Amino acid sequence: MTEVAEKESKELVAVPSLEKALDVFVSEKGLEPYLQTIRQHLDQFLAEPPSLDTKKGRDAYASMAFKIARSKTALDAVGMELAADLKEKPKKVDASRKAMRDKLDAWRDEARGPLNQWEAAEEARKAKHEAGIQHIKDCAMGLIGGEPQPYGLLFRELEEKVVIDESWEEYEAEAHRAKADAMTTLKAAFADHQKREAEQAELERLRQQEAERERKEYEAQIAREAEERARREAEQAAQAEREAAARREQEAKDEAARKDREYHENIAKAKREAEEAAQRIQAEHDRKEQARIAEQQRQEQERADQQRREREEIERRQADVEHRRKINRGAMQAMIDGGMPEQCAKDAVTLIIEGKVPGVTINY
Repeated sequence: MTEVAEKESKELVAVPSLEKALDVFVSEKGLEPYLQTIRQHLDQFLAEPPSLDTKKGRDAYASMAFKIARSKTALDAVGMELAADLKEKPKKVDASRKAMRDKLDAWRDEARGPLNQWEAAEEARKAKHEAGIQHIKDCAMGLIGGEPQPYGLLFRELEEKVVIDESWEEYEAEAHRAKADAMTTLKAAFADHQKREAEQAELERLRQQEAERERKEYEAQIAREAEERARREAEQAAQAEREAAARREQEAKDEAARKDREYHENIAKAKREAEEAAQRIQAEHDRKEQARIAEQQRQEQERADQQRREREEIERRQADVEHRRKINRGAMQAMIDGGMPEQCAKDAVTLIIEGKVPGVTINY
């Protein structure tokens, strides 16, 4: 307030200081005493009004009106200065809040930095061990690098290159189990493979043996028939010899046809047995593969369900926070609209939320 305003206003009313002005202007009838004082001055003036016939009297009217106007200006100036000061305070508070938030965010990131680095290293470490265990399991399935490999290479991979020691850390026991299971599975598969090869070799040996036996029997039969023919030729006439020759020839054809039929029947039987054995092995392999795929799908579905539930919970919490924030802002705005300063409204809502105002709650 300027020195001239102070001088003019003192003639009718003493303007409150800036320190007391907040209570005066905020109170419902805080300005009433000042207005009453001005009114008293006006009433006293009007009780013995000066004469309008003289310049002095007319100046007196103008002077009184001027003093009232100056009193209004002085009071309004205090209110204006107070309002300007109050408007600056939220800006300063917001600036302090932003500086505080930025600094604490930086400190938070600084505090968590080592943990973030540790977590990344931990994830990489676990991924390495899990990839190693998966490699062991792949070997059990006959694969290295996703490609089928011969049994010799698979056994060398597991026995020589996959070394289980303390470097596997907490995965060491699981790695031992995976390697033992892989070796058991691979040995069983190799045994089945050897069995199939042995069966094929045995079938080939039996075929050759049967062919050799048939050859010897045929040669023996030919020899016997030759001896018989020689004996009969010596005893029978030419006609008997022709008939005997024709009969032997037919008998030889029948015997050859029978042996050929038996030979093909044996071959077909051996082929059927080999195919049935291969089908049993393939069926068992298919059953194990289907069980593995079903278990993998179940685990993937379980992980997907867990991620969905976590995502829905986060969304529900965020919605609840936003709902509460909206209601709190509405309550604060209602207090401001009712005449309460913004900071007072914020403090009031905070006290209610913290349960420090007995009998008053906010319904969410």
